[in-house]
Amino acid sequence: MNRRCIFGLCAIALVTIPAFPSNSKAQGKSLKDQLVGTWIYVSSTGKREDGSAVPRPSAQGAVTYTADGRFHFITVRTDVPKYASGDPARPSPEEAMAVASGVVAYTGTYTLDESTKTAHLNIETSSVPNFVGAPNQRRIVTSITDEELKLTNPRTPAGVTLELVFKRAK
Repeated sequence: MNRRCIFGLCAIALVTIPAFPSNSKAQGKSLKDQLVGTWIYVSSTGKREDGSAVPRPSAQGAVTYTADGRFHFITVRTDVPKYASGDPARPSPEEAMAVASGVVAYTGTYTLDESTKTAHLNIETSSVPNFVGAPNQRRIVTSITDEELKLTNPRTPAGVTLELVFKRAK
């Protein structure tokens, strides 16, 4: 090959390589840089210690991780009823119970152990009072891409391991 042909092939390669998408962009970021942002709840599965499945309700929600170490998490069952009275201060006892058992929300600070892919949570406020200040609250990042986040909650107070799937908010 002559020099002109080699030069032409190199020029074509330099022009076309950026046109192909690459996942190496995400691989170059730290786990924290990849995690920061808002993620929309997609689904969850639960398992007991014996491996048996735990039915999970249909829900909507989100989790947000900030660069300064704060997080916010909320899920709401999709079957939570609207208040018949229209007044949020006056639900019926049944409506209040449905909301109380259908909403999980908490917020606080987190630290991230990049080597174990574990977020250690310090829950400061929660719709479940027992979560506040509870020790060893952690979420393990089992998979993360630019578009999807999978977390494991290794042991809930009910003794269940949860696998949660989120998609990045647009």
